[in-house]
Amino acid sequence: MLTRTLAPLCALALSTVASAQEAPPVPVDTLKEVTRVLSSDEFEGRAPGTPGEEKTIAYLEEQFAAAGLEPGNNGSWVQEVPLVEIAAQNIAPLTIAGADYSFGDQWVGVTYREQDHVALDDSEIVFVGFGINAPERGWNDYAGVDMHGKTALILVNDADYAADTLEGTFNGRAMTYYGRWTYKFEEAARQGAAGAIIIHADFPAAYGWNVVESSWSGPQVYAARNDGGMSQTLVNGWVTHDVAEKIASAAGMDLAQMEQAATQPGFTAVPLGITASTSFDNDIRRFASANVVGVLPGSERPDEYVLHTAHWDHLGRCTPAPDGDDICNGAVDNATGTAALVALAKMHHEAGAPARSLAFVAVTAEESGLLGSEYYGANPVFPLSQTVGGVNMDALYVLGPARDVVAIGGGKSELDATLERAVAAQGRTITADPSPQAGYYYRSDHFSLAKRGVPMLYVKSGEDLFDGGFEAGEEGHADYTAHRYHGPKDEYDPNWDWSGVAQDVGLYYAIGRELAESADWPNWVEGDEFRATRDASCAAGEGC
Repeated sequence: MLTRTLAPLCALALSTVASAQEAPPVPVDTLKEVTRVLSSDEFEGRAPGTPGEEKTIAYLEEQFAAAGLEPGNNGSWVQEVPLVEIAAQNIAPLTIAGADYSFGDQWVGVTYREQDHVALDDSEIVFVGFGINAPERGWNDYAGVDMHGKTALILVNDADYAADTLEGTFNGRAMTYYGRWTYKFEEAARQGAAGAIIIHADFPAAYGWNVVESSWSGPQVYAARNDGGMSQTLVNGWVTHDVAEKIASAAGMDLAQMEQAATQPGFTAVPLGITASTSFDNDIRRFASANVVGVLPGSERPDEYVLHTAHWDHLGRCTPAPDGDDICNGAVDNATGTAALVALAKMHHEAGAPARSLAFVAVTAEESGLLGSEYYGANPVFPLSQTVGGVNMDALYVLGPARDVVAIGGGKSELDATLERAVAAQGRTITADPSPQAGYYYRSDHFSLAKRGVPMLYVKSGEDLFDGGFEAGEEGHADYTAHRYHGPKDEYDPNWDWSGVAQDVGLYYAIGRELAESADWPNWVEGDEFRATRDASCAAGEGC
């Protein structure tokens, strides 16, 4: 990692912002200490439902109070989040047309239903293309087919992911929510399907099969549903592309031709004339986790809220490194973002209460599928129609200062103007999402608010580093992903260069402060998938 004297660069990062916003200095010592403590072995990787969670919650309550916040949930620091863990046992192969496909290397599958035994028996397979039903875009892959009791075979991403531009029915190369696996399983359930199986491919998924296998094997944690998950499909899963080719061949079809047909408007779902079967038992554990909620009440309009989110959880104990270390400490992911919540709270408290209230929410179970933020979105502590917008912080990179920031999901909302002003004040530039096909905007906690209409920014650390430019930035990010991300070596290093993180925290401060002092209500741009939801929310409630 780069090393550099912090003070001059922190001053550089905040000089213009300070003059315009009277920003307090970024408390770098707080960023360091909170990150160090949360990622220490004592916290055992901060997995929900473990002693590591208990220590994390107690520590964050202490830190939020010391930063000058008040308990945000009706006098309490916590919002209880009911969770259920389902661990599959005795998993049978996936049997299709007389062929058995083995769990792990050829297919993976789980259930969202809270039941002791799951059996998918001779369920007819229907190839449903990308599994999208988007009437506002004139697209319905399920048109004319009754999916009850059947299994949907689904392509990952959306229909124009291979485009060279961002133009197309589904925004061209940029993934929309319709391309995310979460949507595909949700829509299959709405269609009445018994099973939903996604065909994996590295490029459109934006990750390899190893990520699918590790993520969908072992105990799975979900937000508890009132119906015990019975409204969901019986089995959700994935198959490798090689297995999908064999399935198509068994049906007398060619997968490449099926994939091409699915990209065209007017695609019609194709019954394959073959069936799928599998079964497994479930061990079920119910427990409660918690979001930590603090608020700095506004001085003029305290019932209007600007939201800051970051997830406090990580993976707990995980596959050991060669040296035997089995604690996934999650220092960068996401002790840094959680530390930024505390640092920002201190800065805003020092600057004095703005007109609107500032809310700080450290959410749980992001690593299990955005569960804490999803629960908050469904059960908001602060009404969504009175939530102006906000910013999410997930993994702040300690690579040194950058000339840019990366805007994930840029062009979606009127918050872009706020971001542009704050970035310009720092003398930085905005780099567009380098991997729009990966759909990163739909893969962190802000999405749980965005899909319910609340405009949210997701701004990542820059890649054009002062030392080494884009090449050094890309190399640093790739090195973290390859050697530390979701592994035991994502550990705190006292030699880290925090000046880039200080830049980013200064940027988040400027964004939050402007929104909190303003009387404006930013919305999604016309035509965005979340615009109608925001408009309906504003029409139904107070605020906006």
